[in-house]
Amino acid sequence: MGYFYALLAAVLFGANGSVSKVVIESGFTAIQLTQMRVLGAAVISGVILLVLDRKSFRVPMRQWPVIAILGIVGVGMLQATYAFAIALLPVGIALLLEYLAVLIVALVAFFFFKEKVHQRLWIAITCVLVGLVVVAEIWASTLNPVGMLWGLGAAICLATYFLVGEKQLQTISPLALSFWTMTVASIFWAPFSGWWNFTPDTFTALVPLSSSAESASLPIWVFIVWNMTLGSFAPFLLSLSALKRLSATVAGIIATSEIAFAFIAAWLWLHEALNLSQILGASAVLMGIVIAQTARTSDVVVQGDLALETGPIILPEREEIEDKPA
Repeated sequence: MGYFYALLAAVLFGANGSVSKVVIESGFTAIQLTQMRVLGAAVISGVILLVLDRKSFRVPMRQWPVIAILGIVGVGMLQATYAFAIALLPVGIALLLEYLAVLIVALVAFFFFKEKVHQRLWIAITCVLVGLVVVAEIWASTLNPVGMLWGLGAAICLATYFLVGEKQLQTISPLALSFWTMTVASIFWAPFSGWWNFTPDTFTALVPLSSSAESASLPIWVFIVWNMTLGSFAPFLLSLSALKRLSATVAGIIATSEIAFAFIAAWLWLHEALNLSQILGASAVLMGIVIAQTARTSDVVVQGDLALETGPIILPEREEIEDKPA
């Protein structure tokens, strides 16, 4: 289920790239769109927690520094640094730099957390990075140095998201962590987004689905609602749920398939065609994901269904479980 959650989150994040492009081209700034996304996700998460588990609103004081870091750096700054990067670089190059986080996570897990890493995991990382280089066609681009710095900043933010999220999910449910991190991110960006300039016309203006003359149009609020729900709340919750079942390294590698899904969505919707080399690069990314699935095992299993009640549960060996009543 961890692999399924991570892959579905990548599909939604990838498809949302085209939605975000339509919104930004309609006149919204990247920070305004980020503010709407995280605020909407926080409200949705809060309503669900209010109905299902109100006690999750109570968080011990010792956890607040970690939640603040994850919300500001792993959620808020991640989206902002990526937005600044794509303003100066091709989208593929910005994504390539952002997903250097995969290497950062692997190195931190190996050198600082002393995790055992099978050799095939490094093969998987190599496949992913080579695939991303081919998909982005890095050899055909003139890179802006400032844009590269923003892309590297996005990589650090994404690595923080995976590493801190994995450790934090040992004591808090994915939904509660999603609510608090999105809330922190929305508060962080509120003074900078210019939300006070919004008017009813801002959200009712019609936006074409594509650049073709025959394209249908929809109100901008439809795209914003998509960003809040299927572009932010759902994929972030799914990725956090995946982190509860996978290591940060494996989850990070699976998440890189977002770039392949982004190219596919842009091809189907915005008619941004993939060439043969990009298709081969996307295939290399998916190959790396398959290899990574068997690269790491863990003796600790965190039960997601019980996390709200008892926190992390370390299960004994399977033979012992079968001899005990449920």
